Amino acid sequence: MAFFKDFITRQLLKKQLKGVPEEQQEKIMNLIQKDPEFFKVIGEKIQEEIKKGKGQMEATMSVMKEHREKLAALLGESGFTK
Repeated sequence: MAFFKDFITRQLLKKQLKGVPEEQQEKIMNLIQKDPEFFKVIGEKIQEEIKKGKGQMEATMSVMKEHREKLAALLGESGFTK
């Protein structure tokens, strides 16, 4: 069952990341797989901010700022910044 869930998640991400280089897509997918619950919470919080009237970019930036320490740690662990 986990394989199926991972497959669906990867397919959805690929659709959303159209136009992003393949190497970057893979890094992003690996990053999300490291802590999927964290990214689920991030997504939910962004949606809440959008419902409050913020634009998507503003909502995303606001939520990312709230969680910048955890994001930085995950980015560093994944080698994303290299």
